[in-house]
Amino acid sequence: MSVLPTRARSSAALVLAGVLWGTGGLAGSLLGRLAGLHPLAVADYRLLVGGGVATLFVVLKGGALPRTAEAAKRLLAVGGLFALFQASYFAAVAFSSVSIATMTTIGAAPVVVTLAGRRKPGRWTVVSLAGTIAGLVLLRWSPDEPAHLAGGLGFALLAAAGFAALTLLTAKPVEGLEPLSTTAFGCLAGGVLLTPVASWSGMALPLHADVLAVACYLGTVPTALAYAAYLRGLTTAHPVLGALSAVLEPLTAAVLSALLFGERLSATAWCGAAVLVAALAVGYWRPEPR
Repeated sequence: MSVLPTRARSSAALVLAGVLWGTGGLAGSLLGRLAGLHPLAVADYRLLVGGGVATLFVVLKGGALPRTAEAAKRLLAVGGLFALFQASYFAAVAFSSVSIATMTTIGAAPVVVTLAGRRKPGRWTVVSLAGTIAGLVLLRWSPDEPAHLAGGLGFALLAAAGFAALTLLTAKPVEGLEPLSTTAFGCLAGGVLLTPVASWSGMALPLHADVLAVACYLGTVPTALAYAAYLRGLTTAHPVLGALSAVLEPLTAAVLSALLFGERLSATAWCGAAVLVAALAVGYWRPEPR
């Protein structure tokens, strides 16, 4: 099998994950409004429902439960990182804003992955990283947002570290543990770990058709399917490229908000979107060797 088809498949999986994540913010916000849930409760339902749906699919496929100690340790670590990432991100939102939290988390994650690597990054990786950060600033930054909220920035950096650690950890496969199984049991573990933190805000979910439909979508598409695609892509792609793919989340969310809700994007934001696309194209076209 040639390298190009493998690279193309991994790149397509990472792009799919980033785009699907972009619909998760809108779905999570809608679920919070419809059910009156705190963002932490929304994050917990996202992990629990996503893990449940993915686990059901694994069982229906005839997949086996993880049986080795190494697989169990990996799933516990993945679950802890899922819980850390989600809790830190929504804490950052609470202390600052969605724009600052998203920009800092998604922008810092590929930098952390690069710095954690054993080798010096290539020049094209540096170009892609610089373009990504510049594009995020142009796309998400608003001069009306207070820039002195250290607590929000601190939690966003913690979320970035959690996502970077998840990327680096899952890039190393464990025998007998496929990406879908990792997503399924990892999300379930993360949801269970996050429940004590989220329950203080109330997790009562109204049993209405629209609420349940949004909850199922949030757990299935931008969580179970997206993370399964992301982990699948990481099996052959470099972790830095995987982290860079996450910037498709705010880009997709911004475009969908403009198309579906009539939110006007400024000329600066559109320039940021163009810079992001160019930076990602560089990352996909000239990827780091594994």
